[in-house]
Amino acid sequence: MYSSEHWLTDILTKLIEFRGEKPIYTCNGGLSVSGLQHIGRLRGEIVINDAIISLLEENGFKGKHTLILYTQDPWKGKNTQLSVFKNPDDAKKYVSYPLIKVPDPFDCCDNWVEHFWKDFGNYLELFTHEVNVITTTDLYKSDKMKEFIRIAFEKREEIRSTINKYRGRKPYPENWLPFEAICENCNKIGAESISADVNSYKVKYRCHYCGYEGETFMWNGKLTWRLEWVSIWYCLNVDFEPFGKDHAMPGGSRDSCVDLTVNVFNMKPPLGLAYEWVGYYKDGKDIGDMGSSDFIGFSPKEWVEVAEPEVLRFLYLVQEPMKRIVIGLENIPQYTDQFDRVERLYYGIEKPSKRELPQLKQLLKSFKLAHIKPLPDKIPIQLPYLHAVALVQTLPKENLVENAIIRLKATKFTLKELSSEDVERIRNRLNYARNWLQKYAPEVYKIRLLEILSEDIVSRLNEKQIQMLSVLRKNLENCRWIDEELKNAMIRVPRTSREEERLFFEALYLIFFGQTHGPRISPYLSILEKSFVLNRIDEVINKFRK
Repeated sequence: MYSSEHWLTDILTKLIEFRGEKPIYTCNGGLSVSGLQHIGRLRGEIVINDAIISLLEENGFKGKHTLILYTQDPWKGKNTQLSVFKNPDDAKKYVSYPLIKVPDPFDCCDNWVEHFWKDFGNYLELFTHEVNVITTTDLYKSDKMKEFIRIAFEKREEIRSTINKYRGRKPYPENWLPFEAICENCNKIGAESISADVNSYKVKYRCHYCGYEGETFMWNGKLTWRLEWVSIWYCLNVDFEPFGKDHAMPGGSRDSCVDLTVNVFNMKPPLGLAYEWVGYYKDGKDIGDMGSSDFIGFSPKEWVEVAEPEVLRFLYLVQEPMKRIVIGLENIPQYTDQFDRVERLYYGIEKPSKRELPQLKQLLKSFKLAHIKPLPDKIPIQLPYLHAVALVQTLPKENLVENAIIRLKATKFTLKELSSEDVERIRNRLNYARNWLQKYAPEVYKIRLLEILSEDIVSRLNEKQIQMLSVLRKNLENCRWIDEELKNAMIRVPRTSREEERLFFEALYLIFFGQTHGPRISPYLSILEKSFVLNRIDEVINKFRK
């Protein structure tokens, strides 16, 4: 489908061809704050839009990033939404309230929207350069929306005819008005409009929930949803807009909006880009797509507690938009390792493998676009995630960063003079690793170094294990004390069966951690003093031989 150095480059070309050359391009996204604002919502509306703007600027253009929050949408009151209230049955009275009028179930914010937006909106600056967040509640008070509504009411028959092509068995009747008011008696949205005066920006309505009839300003309501989408394109002059795959079906919601835009409002629609949902990986399995009102997934706040935002941006940019990505917090070390590997490729520290060569340009461009801040000229220090996990568990909690640097230098992990940026990178990785261990790490990663070797541990070993440990001891003596060489030293210990493989690693875990299994062991050994590791193996062999 995509042929250039990166799929985003193809999108940029289409955008400029479709919309023509302009002084500034508006890239827009839209979200309904119906519940958990999960990281899947960063994919299109935030990360892809931001990357397109970066490419525009690389090519001498300018971009503007906007994000619409659909705060006037009705609250559905799904079981998952009701369940977050102290009294779910009592909360049913809020069904069909505009989201902005539903109270905060936790009583810490002014309303539902504010509560569930904070763990997303407060972290946007970490995932995008700049974004202008606009609520539909505010948009309906703007002069541009008033202008659009006036045109819409003048063309309401054309609008009705166009929309009815997509409504099947429920066409809108004659004299239909494309506006739903919020009832001032029961607070529910969806009241039928009886008449409207666009000059005074008022509508008379009849509420089908409580029967009340009244009159209200049009900012106290919303256009029907298809028309509302078009109004956003009109008000913001949108040029590019990613959207979830549910809108992309032929004859579906976006097609109907494009039809309205072109054939009723004589406008050119934005270039659209459909993207696939993000799946949620938890407890070792894919449990389905992340969902806001279903509260499936986790927030950007939770991500940045355990990993750099650039790692997530990279995951979204390196994959084509219609490829499903499954993400879980328990897999943070793997995502970070992948990111670190591409960083080394970017700076020429390592060469690409045969498998990486065909996609090298896409990997490197994704890495560059993943960064909000300019990249340094030289690669900063890399502390592998599992290395940080090992340090956190083997060093005292007090003065962790200072002790970690001492250990890294003692084990010759790094010999260079560390800059303040290097120290900050180490500090961040240690903090991420500590939080990850406390909150999301599978039990296999949680280990504790045995300070003293007991007779009980030695008694659990057999002659074959001692022989393999003896070979390892020789291999380790002359190797550089880094993860990769320790791993190679282990590989060179002969094992002729799966059973011997199991026995070999079981012995290693036992003598250093007092348990029969654990995470990949070479990162842990590499941060221990070489003399400690060699002496421990000698001690085991000597005690076994007695």
